[in-house]
Amino acid sequence: MEGVFLGSEALASGALTRHQLRTAHRRILPDVYAPADAVLALRHRAAAAWLWSGRQGIVSGLAASALWGARWVDDDAVIELNWPNHRAPPGVLTRKDTLLEDEIAFRGLPVTTPERTAFDLARHGFEIEAVARLDALARATHYKDDDVRRLAQRHPHVRHLRRVDRVLDWVDAGAESPQESRVRMMLVRAGYPKPATQIPVLAPDGYPRYYLDMGWEELKVAVEYDGEHHRKDDRTYRNDIIRSEYVASLDWIVVRVLKGHRQADILRRVDRAVIARGGFSPR
Repeated sequence: MEGVFLGSEALASGALTRHQLRTAHRRILPDVYAPADAVLALRHRAAAAWLWSGRQGIVSGLAASALWGARWVDDDAVIELNWPNHRAPPGVLTRKDTLLEDEIAFRGLPVTTPERTAFDLARHGFEIEAVARLDALARATHYKDDDVRRLAQRHPHVRHLRRVDRVLDWVDAGAESPQESRVRMMLVRAGYPKPATQIPVLAPDGYPRYYLDMGWEELKVAVEYDGEHHRKDDRTYRNDIIRSEYVASLDWIVVRVLKGHRQADILRRVDRAVIARGGFSPR
């Protein structure tokens, strides 16, 4: 058998014997099994959680965002299910939230709609991480903030409702990684205006040649997060040099951020760049 399945159903149908179930498969949740050598992606684990719920739970939260195509969700992330059960096994988190019929869709499994998923993500966890998760969901689904706000009005008594508006205001689908989202939020929380994302840098023919992660076009100050691949891949590193020289030739100041840079140092560098362009440092 392929994928995940209920052991009791496999035995009852005669698809497997108890010996086959025990020796060629592994138990991943109560009564839920997978082939012993199977590598389980998040979608398999979500299906397993749904089977464990007796096919009654609705996949929600971070797992739902991944099923809608949001990136940067680890395969071992906790699977959230909207289903009343206080004894969820490890790797599964159950919630008993009111779900209206039009807030449920199907992506191979019953799952909260993008708008409902955004509403839930906005209410849970640290705000900066919620913004990063919503950036990825917005990039994948292009949900509309106003639709999420209208949905929120239908649930006036849920916890953390008041922070939904604030979190949605910070979301930007232009972020291409969680690190970019966190850098953007660092700037906003330091008092800077929300930077634009994916700012086009034009070639002589007037078409975009490059895009800058984030910044303030009126000042020609940009902030970019460089991941590990920028330094480990020779071709990317060579292209980065050519790109940096071209962007600088158009009078852009680019503050480059790497993993491990201290927040205070990053903000000092941004302050210097903004002040050099006649802008105002908020600090």
